[in-house]
Amino acid sequence: MKRIHLFEIEDFSWFPGWLRACMTRLLVIMHRALGTREALVELVARALKESNTSNIVDLCSGSGGPMIDVVRTLREKPGFEGIQLTLTDLYPNKEAAERINDQEGSHVSYQTTPVDATKIGGDIAGFNHGLRTMVSSFHHMRPDNARKILESAQRSRQPICIFEISDNSHPLFLGWLALPINFVMCLFITPLARPMTLRQLVFTYIVPIIPLCFAWDGAVSNARTYTLADLDELLSGLQNEDYRWEKGVIGGRAKKLYLLGIPTRDASAGG
Repeated sequence: MKRIHLFEIEDFSWFPGWLRACMTRLLVIMHRALGTREALVELVARALKESNTSNIVDLCSGSGGPMIDVVRTLREKPGFEGIQLTLTDLYPNKEAAERINDQEGSHVSYQTTPVDATKIGGDIAGFNHGLRTMVSSFHHMRPDNARKILESAQRSRQPICIFEISDNSHPLFLGWLALPINFVMCLFITPLARPMTLRQLVFTYIVPIIPLCFAWDGAVSNARTYTLADLDELLSGLQNEDYRWEKGVIGGRAKKLYLLGIPTRDASAGG
């Protein structure tokens, strides 16, 4: 594989939760700037329709990510008014979860207990009857765990949508040019972070821990991203007539890679 599994700082269990939350808020801004919602709406709508489900379980959600915007947009379209979204994470953002779960009558909820994307089960509504999504998080998985995630979706005959905005198509050494770019970008986009906190400001502009971590993790994400050829290796032996895999690249403001897995016969009903 071209992919290299370097470490990202926010993956470590000792990494402070408040600092991880500050970084994931920045990722939300990046997704909006790069048009993730628009690209995902089409993919998610197709996966939901073809698999006959209205439940979505988002894995590795961080501060909520773009899936909230995706579902809000889809619910305005005919046939998708009943979509329900459950957000999950190995390190749940308790602040985001409280804010989301306090919204009475909302179609979005955040699971407050840790959820390991490689060991998902039926305790959470929608896992056995719903679309699983991973947005800019699949690259965090080593090949053996990434394969487990794909196998689990196919074995349980549930659709899955994997989406990445990081780009591993260029020579590896060019990826490190993203380090200074990401650092400076962090300084410019921080005022857009919501909710804004004193910690976000202090540890960006006075003690620049957040820009340093953001710059490193952003550059490493590129090196860790599975290329289309890498995905072929992960999918080796999984193709069968009962479950269809589709991968591709979406252009636009940035190159976006996706992988869809959809049951093709006797699809499980959700809702």
